[in-house]
Amino acid sequence: MAAHFGRRLRKGAATTAVAAAAVAALSASQAPGAAGEEHGRQTAAGAAAPTPDSDGNATGNSPYYTDLPPLNSPSPSPSSSAGPSGPVSRAEGGIPATVLDAYKKAEADLRTAKPGCNLPWQLLAAIGNVESGQARGGQVDAGGTTLRRILGPQLDGNGFALIADTDGGAYDGNSAYDQAIGPMQFIPSTWAWAGRDGNGDGKKDPNNVYDAALAAGHYLCRNGWDLSHEADLHRAILSYNNSQDYLDLVLNWMEYYRKGTHSIPDGTGGVPEHRSDTDSGLPMSPLPTHPPTTEPAPKPDRPGKPGKDDGKGDGKGGHDNGGHDNGGNGNGGNGNGNGGHETPDPKPPTPPVPPTPPPSNTDLVDHLEDAGTGKLTAMAGDAFTERISARAETKVGKSVAKVRLRFTITGGTDATFTGGETVATVATDAKGVALAPALQAGEKTGDFKVTVSVVGRPAKGVDYTATVTARAADTLARTSDTPLTCAPGGEFADQVEVKATYLGTVADKVAATATLVKSAADATENDKGPYFKDADGKPVRTLTTLATDDKGLLTLPKLYADDTAGTFLLRITTTGGATLTVELKVAPAESPAGPSPTPTTPSPTGSASS
Repeated sequence: MAAHFGRRLRKGAATTAVAAAAVAALSASQAPGAAGEEHGRQTAAGAAAPTPDSDGNATGNSPYYTDLPPLNSPSPSPSSSAGPSGPVSRAEGGIPATVLDAYKKAEADLRTAKPGCNLPWQLLAAIGNVESGQARGGQVDAGGTTLRRILGPQLDGNGFALIADTDGGAYDGNSAYDQAIGPMQFIPSTWAWAGRDGNGDGKKDPNNVYDAALAAGHYLCRNGWDLSHEADLHRAILSYNNSQDYLDLVLNWMEYYRKGTHSIPDGTGGVPEHRSDTDSGLPMSPLPTHPPTTEPAPKPDRPGKPGKDDGKGDGKGGHDNGGHDNGGNGNGGNGNGNGGHETPDPKPPTPPVPPTPPPSNTDLVDHLEDAGTGKLTAMAGDAFTERISARAETKVGKSVAKVRLRFTITGGTDATFTGGETVATVATDAKGVALAPALQAGEKTGDFKVTVSVVGRPAKGVDYTATVTARAADTLARTSDTPLTCAPGGEFADQVEVKATYLGTVADKVAATATLVKSAADATENDKGPYFKDADGKPVRTLTTLATDDKGLLTLPKLYADDTAGTFLLRITTTGGATLTVELKVAPAESPAGPSPTPTTPSPTGSASS
């Protein structure tokens, strides 16, 4: 491994000063301004940083690789020290091709889905390196799925967080406790809502680097964070793993990759050497093979200890008390010549029972109640004006503050919270109330559900029903006052154009129909007079599937007239009840004005007589 400041960054108090000095020196030498201007330095190795505004934690604060980036900039070419068939040195800064492609694809997708986030792929690369060593050196197949599962330790509270199984072992193979999984090390409970399909195969697989990278990008971009701002960048990273050491390490790797990197063949990358649980006294994380068993192995039976007969009796045996024969009178004391009697090992002292910690605020919550939420209705594409408000209460109805509530959108809808997420977590205020982010309606109409639950406790939640209605208009008006006229058998010179509004604002994408009706009182389709043409040129007097554009405008196709003269009516209607009736006149062209010609009287004719 190339020379750098410090061989590892441990979570042990004994190495605090070394680790802090390593990060500080590295930040000053190769990460200008990014690695420590505002977030400060670690005060205790592995100590949790201030809790970020986040939805839980992506990894459950599982162990991570602590190798620092090299001091030298990434090399653009293979190291001369690497053999032709050996792994490429990590000091070169190369990233396995498929893994690198997944990071860049996730950045491109987020640029479209959440342009305000400004997610750099180098951040994903930094986290991917710290969490799994770039999928253990690029050990992935052609589709980006890891060749073997990458698992963190079981989160059983033994030196790690205590997270009981949430996926039935579906992802991590452990039906007792959760384990971080995949190249970006999501815990199953987080993947359940943060998972994404990054490679378009219809599945959300935490073991696929495309899916995991896109999920990590969305996770880092939630809460409206703009990662071009240092404060939001730090909050996002700390929400992934809440440790100041982790924040420093990720920032340094991100800056290292920003200086340049290159693609290397899959499977040829090196694997980091050190982890945050190395030499810490904590159980080591399992290698990415089969998941650990969820039941402890039975202890083997302990064989009995043979007796020791050293009595001085007559050879018939003494009484073995694990020591000496106290008889000394020829009969071996109380011995009866049948062999020794085993005294059991002394019972180890019972360890003291630690005091029961006081219940947390979360432990006090018995149920959730609605806190005055109004009717949740919005038109497609609009923001809901009403926001969901829920209150956490004890069994006797007392409000509980500082409890995290999770709001989850479910049902056949494309509605989201502001920022594009379907899950949001908000802490209750001093009155025990949490106000969810504003809901944003999608294009799908109908009902959907928002479920509110307590994070970390199976307390009774509360459900809300929200409704998305079709886009509507309440007013239609022509954009021109030019009369619409045509001669029989001809075509109208002007096309009909109208503008739709709703409550005085532009009504865009509103469905509309246009029909040539018989009269103002009879909306039946007229079979004479003006008409439109279909794709085959045949007369059509009713048009459906029309819609206003993003400016609320609707321009109808060209109108034609048959040989019937008269005044005809065109009626346009929209969703929401807006109606407009337009007059169409079909009349022969008038003759030019001027004096009428005078008829000529023929002269009388006759014959001359002589």
